[in-house]
Amino acid sequence: MEDLSEKEQIEQIRAWWSEYGNFVIGGIVAGVAIMVGVNQYSSRQINAQTEASVLYESVLEAVGDGKLEEAETAATAIYTDYEATIYPSQARLAMARLYMEKGRDEDAAVVLQAIVDEMPKSEVGLVARLRLSQVLLYQEQPQDVVDLLSKQGDSAFSARYNEKLGDAYFALQSYTLAEEAYLKAMTDSAQTQTVDRALLQMKIDDLPDATLVAADVSAATAIDTLEDSAVEVTQEAAEVDDAADAIVDDAAAEAMEETPAQAGDEAAAEEVAD
Repeated sequence: MEDLSEKEQIEQIRAWWSEYGNFVIGGIVAGVAIMVGVNQYSSRQINAQTEASVLYESVLEAVGDGKLEEAETAATAIYTDYEATIYPSQARLAMARLYMEKGRDEDAAVVLQAIVDEMPKSEVGLVARLRLSQVLLYQEQPQDVVDLLSKQGDSAFSARYNEKLGDAYFALQSYTLAEEAYLKAMTDSAQTQTVDRALLQMKIDDLPDATLVAADVSAATAIDTLEDSAVEVTQEAAEVDDAADAIVDDAAAEAMEETPAQAGDEAAAEEVAD
């Protein structure tokens, strides 16, 4: 019975293998294929990171030497061929610096905006947003700075953002909002020194007094009103002069028309006297 039991077990194993063996082999092959694929993918990723890193070093070297064309060539290769790596955003930050040094602020704004659009919440995105605000202030576009930095929420860059917002509001002559932004920047940096608090205090101290600003605005409005009134009076006086000239001209014309008739009457009177 025991021998028969063993034979039965062997037959059962053979039957099971005959039915499921292909699936087992297929599973093993698939597993091996997946492992090979993962290893190949990882290898490609490592190679891509390495190649992009070499190109990024070329960008940094060219930026340090002020060689714009070389930097652009290497950076473009990173943007195009290694988009999935960490280096495109880093290369754009470096290129923004070089563009500003070369007086190409428009190009600097473009590469920084690209980072902000692609990685708005990442640390590199936050850095790009701050640097873009500096470029926009340089370009005298304070309202764009307000649109860029307001409603960003709390982050490690909150104090820096609020300082730039204060600068933008100051340029817009919104001095009350500027003071609020500067004070918030000082509050945000109370725990971590991310801004120059002494400089912020100087900016606050240099803000025009709100009462004096209001008085200046009222005075300017009053001057504008007086100037408008003076213009209206001048125009009315000119109209009166024109009317008076017209009356004089009409009187002179009438006098010219009456003179021949009066001369005829005087001649007739002289003949009667004779």
